[in-house]
Amino acid sequence: MANPTPKTARANTPLAGITVIDLTQIYQGPYATFLMAKAGADVIKIEPLNGEPSRIRAKVSGGASLPMAMLNTNKRGITLNLKTEKGRELFKKMVARADIVVENFAPGVMDRLGVGWSVLHEINPRLIYGSGTGYGLSGPDRDNLAMDVTIQAASGIMSVTGTPDGPPLRAGASIVDFLSGVHLYAGIMTALYERSQTGEGRLVEVSMQETAYPTLASNMGITHKSVGVVPPRVGNRHGGLALAPYNVYPAKDGYIAVVCVTEPHWLNMLAAMDREDLRADPRFATNKLRVENISETDAEITKWTESLPRAELFALSKKHGFPAAPVRDLLEVMNDRHMHERGMLEWFDDKDLGRVVLPHTPLFIHGTDRVKTVASPDLGQHNQAVYSEWFGLTDVDLEALRQEGVI
Repeated sequence: MANPTPKTARANTPLAGITVIDLTQIYQGPYATFLMAKAGADVIKIEPLNGEPSRIRAKVSGGASLPMAMLNTNKRGITLNLKTEKGRELFKKMVARADIVVENFAPGVMDRLGVGWSVLHEINPRLIYGSGTGYGLSGPDRDNLAMDVTIQAASGIMSVTGTPDGPPLRAGASIVDFLSGVHLYAGIMTALYERSQTGEGRLVEVSMQETAYPTLASNMGITHKSVGVVPPRVGNRHGGLALAPYNVYPAKDGYIAVVCVTEPHWLNMLAAMDREDLRADPRFATNKLRVENISETDAEITKWTESLPRAELFALSKKHGFPAAPVRDLLEVMNDRHMHERGMLEWFDDKDLGRVVLPHTPLFIHGTDRVKTVASPDLGQHNQAVYSEWFGLTDVDLEALRQEGVI
């Protein structure tokens, strides 16, 4: 009797064998599924026939988008029109074989299309369904439109960002999109673990507003101590005005961030400044006194920092042992030797963008293989491969679906 055909060896990646149907768009959802792809899952990104918003935006800016390239590496891309009956039929067949579906549409969109959680759960009880929204799937604000900047406004982040005499400012980075993307990934992975114990899938939802709230912990101290007091904007000082020094100071060639969390940090900094005389200054004897005299504290440090370049200040902080870091621009960060040597950043030759720096996953799971970066797919690049592999559709079948506006 002939030996049976051996099974394909499982790849040495955490999510090998997991299939993800990715309906996500822009930043929040795509980052969650990017983390899955980089953990070895087979992520199939479904886009509408004209592409997701980030792809459309790229055409306006010249035909290439670094965010699109960053967040969709290692995914297979197909097109599918869920507004057609045949499109929904194909989608349901895919869901029957999938482990995870992820979307970050407005609440109710999938239900109106007839492919929401309740329908898909009936088709595949083991399915994990991840939903990323601005305000959640329930509650009086659920239908409010949401983008990173509007959530920064609604969540309170903007109210504490900026200088005391200036207007509210948004954080320069899309922090809420990516923070909620990480939470969406975490929720889905938690449900995936539970499924391994119970065999049952779950609906997992993440609200951008709710993921933003805990980031305001340091600012809340003022309100908690003084009921009814709104936390002020404090520039680069500590959000709760509870630590000093804690600021960004001018250097000879830019700026440097300096923080002293403990008394040893402060004493070590005085040694680096060659200002041991300040040990005996009653204005600076404790952190409480340094906060009470925060302008004088900052003035003494500024005298020192503005006389030296960033690199020398940073070297002194490492030598003497207190937290500091030069304020670097994006070009400096993209060429960061440390992150390149660790494999977090890599140079990649993209056919549209040319030679660019792309990130890997920040999740280092030791003993597993790092997934080699594969370029983000063109619109519908894997239609033939996926549809023929999953359903045995021929070129003739695929052309008919194109003509009908299904794929």
